[in-house]
Amino acid sequence: MRTPRFPTAGSFASHLMALGLSDVAQRASRLAVVVVVARNLDAGAIGLAAGAMAASDLLKALTENGVNQRIIAAPEADLEAACITGRKIHRAWCLGLFALQVLVGAGVWAGTGDALVFGMIVLLAGEYLVMPAGLIHCALAMREGRLARTAAIGGTQVVFANLLTAVLALVLAGPLALVLPRLIAAPVWLIGMRRLRPWRPVPGLEGLPLRHFTGYGAAVLGVEVVKAARLQADKLVIGLILGPELLGAYFLAFNAGLGLASSFANAFGVALFPALCRAEDRAQALRRALLLSVGLIAPVVVVQALLAPWYVPILFGAKWAGMSAIVSTLCLAAIPALVWTAAAQWLRAEGRPALEFRVTLAMTVLLIANTALTAPFGLGVTAAGYLAVASLTQLGAALPALASALRLPRRPALRLANA
Repeated sequence: MRTPRFPTAGSFASHLMALGLSDVAQRASRLAVVVVVARNLDAGAIGLAAGAMAASDLLKALTENGVNQRIIAAPEADLEAACITGRKIHRAWCLGLFALQVLVGAGVWAGTGDALVFGMIVLLAGEYLVMPAGLIHCALAMREGRLARTAAIGGTQVVFANLLTAVLALVLAGPLALVLPRLIAAPVWLIGMRRLRPWRPVPGLEGLPLRHFTGYGAAVLGVEVVKAARLQADKLVIGLILGPELLGAYFLAFNAGLGLASSFANAFGVALFPALCRAEDRAQALRRALLLSVGLIAPVVVVQALLAPWYVPILFGAKWAGMSAIVSTLCLAAIPALVWTAAAQWLRAEGRPALEFRVTLAMTVLLIANTALTAPFGLGVTAAGYLAVASLTQLGAALPALASALRLPRRPALRLANA
């Protein structure tokens, strides 16, 4: 058996750089898609696809069931048994999610009479049939410190899907152009993960009991579901209140603003969790990571927000120039998200995802309420409310957790390597 190569605190910056570049490439390619879509599709078609993708992404959050985190943090003696049980959970879980999404699509069809939306939701569900065969491989690669390679594989999948979307938007000029590439690109990730970290279950070895996964996994699952709701439910609310055309405009503004800026926060969270698990002094590792990330990312986000009045009409066309203020506002929401990401990964590393779940749930409820209350007054008011609520809730929840974390005395973290 190969010896795991665990990430060290010193490797955090290189992991963050690799993940950040991968995520930026993904977001940049998505921005290219937004440019093509804005110039070739009407807002109504964009809104229909955005609604289908928002519903799908809400359900896709259910794949984050905590299994891979348990594998990443498992003692070496339990690793193979954890992988065996984890594979069984992933297979059953993803098959159930496929069936659930098809049922949700059928419900949407029955309620709206729109067969196209049903078809798009079913197409997006096809990803669940591909994912289980690569999830354990992905967890093992991350456990061994191969975050740069896993990021490159995930980035390649997304960039390929985005480029294909741009091409189909020119050819099909309909909402299917935004949905179909996500299914077509799924095998790119699967093949990459299986080649990066081959794994087969040990014949005759029993897996760990399910109870090893259920408690921790339930809390992580709850967190991921409400995080997805925080990012997607506002689109569903806007679509219901304002209709598909204004939803299409909001979708473009969201991807041009918060979408690109939040890529840094996503990369930060993925890199920080393994670094905290292996750090000899978690408080020091957290402090350095947060200062490095905020120092690098906050200025970039501010510059992006300031430049929005110039690049929005140039990229998307003159008809979308009125969105620039909305894009600027949504860009700034990435800064409090970055601070909360640090606090949330600290809580997970400390084995306290239940607290993260409660805080994230409260944030999500407030953000959805803001959207419902402000949407009738226009998208600009909704974006301003989003920034205000996100800042107050995320910073308010993060600062006590970070203050407590940074006051902890120096102590050795749990060592999971053989050395």
